[in-house]
Amino acid sequence: MALRLQVPRLLIADDVGIGKTIEAGLILRELMDRGEVDAFSVLCPPHLVDQWIVELKDRFGIDAVPVTSGTAARLERNLPLAQTLFDAYSFTVVSLDYIKAEKRREGFARACPSFVIVDEAHACVGTHKGKQQRFDLLQGLAKDPERRIVMLTATPHSGDEEAFGRLLSLIDPEFASVDFDNARYRERLARHYVQRRRVDLIEGDWDEDRSFPKHETTEFSYRLSAEHLAFQETVLDYCLSVVSKAGDQKRDQRLAFWGTLALMRCVGSSPAAALSALRNRASNEAERLEPQIYDEDGDDEDAVDVEPNTIFENDPALQVLLDQATDLLNVKDPKLGALISALKPLIKDGTNPVVFCRYLATAEHVRAGLRKAFPRLNVEAVTGELTPDERRDRVSEMAIEDGEKNVQRILVATDCLSEGINLQQLFDAVVHYDLSWNPTRHQQREGRVDRFGQPAELVRSIMMFSPDSAIDGAVLDVILRKAEEIRKTTGVTVPLPDERGPVTDALMAAMMLRRGGHKQRMRPV
Repeated sequence: MALRLQVPRLLIADDVGIGKTIEAGLILRELMDRGEVDAFSVLCPPHLVDQWIVELKDRFGIDAVPVTSGTAARLERNLPLAQTLFDAYSFTVVSLDYIKAEKRREGFARACPSFVIVDEAHACVGTHKGKQQRFDLLQGLAKDPERRIVMLTATPHSGDEEAFGRLLSLIDPEFASVDFDNARYRERLARHYVQRRRVDLIEGDWDEDRSFPKHETTEFSYRLSAEHLAFQETVLDYCLSVVSKAGDQKRDQRLAFWGTLALMRCVGSSPAAALSALRNRASNEAERLEPQIYDEDGDDEDAVDVEPNTIFENDPALQVLLDQATDLLNVKDPKLGALISALKPLIKDGTNPVVFCRYLATAEHVRAGLRKAFPRLNVEAVTGELTPDERRDRVSEMAIEDGEKNVQRILVATDCLSEGINLQQLFDAVVHYDLSWNPTRHQQREGRVDRFGQPAELVRSIMMFSPDSAIDGAVLDVILRKAEEIRKTTGVTVPLPDERGPVTDALMAAMMLRRGGHKQRMRPV
C-alpha cells in the first residue's frame, strides 16, 4: 500500500501483537534503501521511546537517537546556534510529551524530517489539553503535502466519532467527514487505512496459524474467607455512608463515588493495598482519581501503580478499618492461595507465567507469597519503583539466570509493564490477579506475551475474580463481560467511552445491589 502511494500516508490499525512496529519499520527500511528517505522521526508516548530504539536497532539495523526531556539538553550541547538537534541527528525517536509543548512544537515543525511514524496515534486526537497539543503538533506536520506519515494504533475508534474524524484528517482533511455511506469516500480511504484482526490472519486467506500461538483463556474464581468478606463489606458500608452524605452538588457526589471506587478497588486487590490507601487520605489530587480508577493513567506515560488516596477526611471509623486491614496482613490470604492453586498446574506443564497486579503493594505481597510457594523457581517483580531501564534489565537478567540454571520463572508485574517491553521470548502465560477496569488494558497485558514471535504453541491467560466480592462482580457485569460480548460480535476490543459518568453510576448501583444480596444471604433462616 505504502509503495503504491506517491506520498505514503497510512493508518495501520492492526490488533495488538500482530506487528505494527515491524510493518512501519519495513516501510521505512525499504524507502531508505531506495534512497527516498535519508532522515526520519518516530513520535511516541515517552514510555515507548526505549522500545522503539531497540526495535529499530535489532530488527532493521538503524541506530536512532532518543529525544526526551531527559536527553534533549545533552544532545543540544555544543551544537552551533543555527543547528537544531534534528539537523544534527537524522534518525530520532521523539517523546510526544516533550515535543508537543508550544515552545518546541513550532521549531520541530520547521526541522521535522519528511518521514514520520506516529505510534499510539489514537492518543493524539482527544480534546483535553494534553491531547489537543499533540493533535496541533501532528496537524501542523500533516499540512506539508510532501511529508510521509505512518500512524499506528490498535484502537482507532473509541466510540467518539469526532476523535476518529480528527485521526483520519491527518491522512487527508477530506477524510474528517467520516462519510462511510459514500462509496467514493470508502474507496479513497481504503488506499490509506488497514485494519487486520488476529482472526483475519489465522482463519482468512493468510492462513498464518503457524505465526501465532493458540490462545486459551479461562476464568478462575475463588471464595473469600469470613474475615476478608467482613472487611470488604465493612469498607463498602463505610463508603456508601460517605456517598449518602455527599449532598446535592454533582462534583461532591462524583468525588465521593471516585473515592469509593478507588478504595474498594484497593480492598479487592490485597490487604496491603487497602492499608496503603487508607493511610493516604485527603490529598489535593482528587481529580486524578478518575483516570486511575479506569486504568487510563498510562495513556501518556507509565501506568501509576501506587495506591490512590481515598480523599475521605479523618474519621474515627477509618481507624477501625485501618486496624482491620492491619490484622488481615497476618491472616491467610484466600486470593493469594487461589493464585498459587491456579499456577501449580501451569508450572507442572513447564509454563512461565506473568502475574499482573494493579498496585505496587499488591505486587510486593504476591512476590513474597510466590517465593515461599515456589522456592525453586525464579520469582521477580517489576513495578513503577524501577526506571524503564531497570525494568528492562531485570527481565533480561531473569533470562540469563534461568538459562544458566535451567529453572522456570514467574514475573509479577504492575501495569507499568503492560506496554513498552515485549515478553514473548521468556513468558507464555498471563494471569490477571487484579481485574483491569479497561478492556484495552486487558488486551495490552496479554499482548506482551501473545504476539508475533512467541515460540510456544499455546499461550494461556487466566482472569481471577471472587463471586463474593462486590467490586469484582460489579466490574465484570458493567464493563468486562459487556466488552467481551462486543469483541466476540465485532472482533474488535472497544475502549471505555470518554464519558465516565454513566459507567461510574452503574458500578455504584451494581455494588449496592450486590451488597444487598450479601446481606440477604447472611440473614438467619
